[in-house]
Amino acid sequence: MAIIKIPRSVIPACDVAELEKFEEIVEATAGIEKIGAYKIGFELALQYGLPKVVKTARKHSDKPVIYDHQKAGTDIPDTGKNFAAVCAKAKIDAAILFPQAGPETEKAWITALKEAGIQVIVGGEMTHKGYLEKESGYIMDTAPKRMYENAIILGVTEFVVPGNKPEKISFYKGFLESKGISPVLYSPGLVAQGGKISDSAKAAGKNWHAIVGRALYEAVDIKKAALELVKEI
Repeated sequence: MAIIKIPRSVIPACDVAELEKFEEIVEATAGIEKIGAYKIGFELALQYGLPKVVKTARKHSDKPVIYDHQKAGTDIPDTGKNFAAVCAKAKIDAAILFPQAGPETEKAWITALKEAGIQVIVGGEMTHKGYLEKESGYIMDTAPKRMYENAIILGVTEFVVPGNKPEKISFYKGFLESKGISPVLYSPGLVAQGGKISDSAKAAGKNWHAIVGRALYEAVDIKKAALELVKEI
């Protein structure tokens, strides 16, 4: 079952510090059909706790709440069960993992989340410069493909790919499809980080969700900005 029930949408990345601002975002966009979910990060989670954040969203919307711990899946395998239990208690719908700690952690965390009833989205390549080895980063150039491939083996079909790199979206889409699945793709790095929604949409194909942060939550009129953004997908 896909996390988001429509094939394309915009997901507000609610990386804001105040719960009131988060509620403003949800209230302003809940009635827009092509707003597919809400992605919350560590700022809200650490300040207010996941249960309170989810409860705030549920005042206005039943759209999925996705937790992006920025970056989950980078600890030892055993702590996956703890992470999954916290997400389940808070009634999180899905969690994003970037399993940079290796395949054993990836397997343990994906398994723990699934057993707890939390759907899983796996990321591999990030949007910023200096991430991969070829850009003087710490992560081997082949690592994202391995992260994605191991996730497929564990039954994951939804993935984060960098929205400001349309050529990488096409590359990873082709790679994932070559493994016999029809992937659902999610892309951050849009608008404020230089990615164009229209360009990324062309590269991504049918099942794709644009993750947009600052261009939405910094707008004077959040609803108006959201309505303009969904026209581009």
